[in-house]
Amino acid sequence: MIISIASGKGGTGKTTVATNLALSLEDEDVQLLDCDVEEPNAHIFLNIAEKVVNPVYTTVPLFNKDKCNFCGDCSRFCQFNALFVIGENPEKGLLGDVISFPELCHGCGGCMLVCPNNAISEGQRMIGEIVKGRADHEINLVYGTLNIGEAMAVPLVKAVKREILDNGTVIIDSPPGTSCPVIASVKDSDYCILVTEPTPFGLYDLKIAANVLRKLGVPFGIVVNRSGIGDRKVYDYCKDQGINILLEIPYMKEIAISYSKGEPFVNQMEAWKLKFSEMFEEIKGIE
Repeated sequence: MIISIASGKGGTGKTTVATNLALSLEDEDVQLLDCDVEEPNAHIFLNIAEKVVNPVYTTVPLFNKDKCNFCGDCSRFCQFNALFVIGENPEKGLLGDVISFPELCHGCGGCMLVCPNNAISEGQRMIGEIVKGRADHEINLVYGTLNIGEAMAVPLVKAVKREILDNGTVIIDSPPGTSCPVIASVKDSDYCILVTEPTPFGLYDLKIAANVLRKLGVPFGIVVNRSGIGDRKVYDYCKDQGINILLEIPYMKEIAISYSKGEPFVNQMEAWKLKFSEMFEEIKGIE
């Protein structure tokens, strides 16, 4: 079973829910994937004894300018403006050239298909790394780290998801928001937990995230983090929309202290392991 954890905004507590849920499933074979590749932090809470680090590459075009006639078919085909072709003009003494912007390339390979002279071949560019290892309580942890300055996180998110094991329970810690990396993370999940906070900002972004999951056809429920602050509008929205509130995590000093130390709070408050495991059983029943 694949359970993704997402939210419409950052800072709601996705990683808190993901790590504490993973530690609470003591009778399950658990794999945790941190797909927030721009800023992964699940490994801070789950110590990895031995790491295996592998580079991740994306496809980019390589040009043979001896074959190229600078017709511009490749740049016209590219919808992402990753190519710019300067045509030859012998009368004005202008030499043709091709300028590529690899950070904008989506690796679709279309430029190679439309090139009439077979002047484009497939190359590779490193965009980040995948780190794998056994974490606390034998949790199989996988996370990606995107290179600084990279514009696209989706290829690395997909690379992380290719590490999903066939057996056991998979928990995916998604990036914040509702952009392409989030969609790539939650797609094909059996269930999604939306983590929110009972504030006007939390409600606004929760509505957007809920609409995205409906369009993706992924069933979902809500975890309200830092309950006790803000107002009741999140609860009213869930009631009106028939959205199940799976769990409430109160605004507690003890939880904040545990978080600040990089320690999952279920390790300090054993009663919460039962609450998380009961939530998991409820999700299995829904699924």
